[in-house]
Amino acid sequence: MQAPGPARKRGSEGIEVTSVEICLPNQLAQEARTAGLLTPEVLEKWLREQLKAQRTEQLFSAMDRMAAVDEPEVMSPESVASELAAMRAERRAHSSV
Repeated sequence: MQAPGPARKRGSEGIEVTSVEICLPNQLAQEARTAGLLTPEVLEKWLREQLKAQRTEQLFSAMDRMAAVDEPEVMSPESVASELAAMRAERRAHSSV
């Protein structure tokens, strides 16, 4: 039998919310509760900050990967025309076979 998924319900503002259960060591849970860190508002803010940080990290990681790619040399218009002519000639040769 599968464990039940998160419970969904409507919050006070009419927004659909999901109830999530987490397991923490007792000492940590008690300290976090005492510090006010387990309130829905605090947890929501923290999760949003973590998601934003993760997206930012993913963006910079993608930028690093893009920067690491060697860019091809810029082709002159003459080189482009020559490549196109060669490609067209090759196509004509294959289509006449």
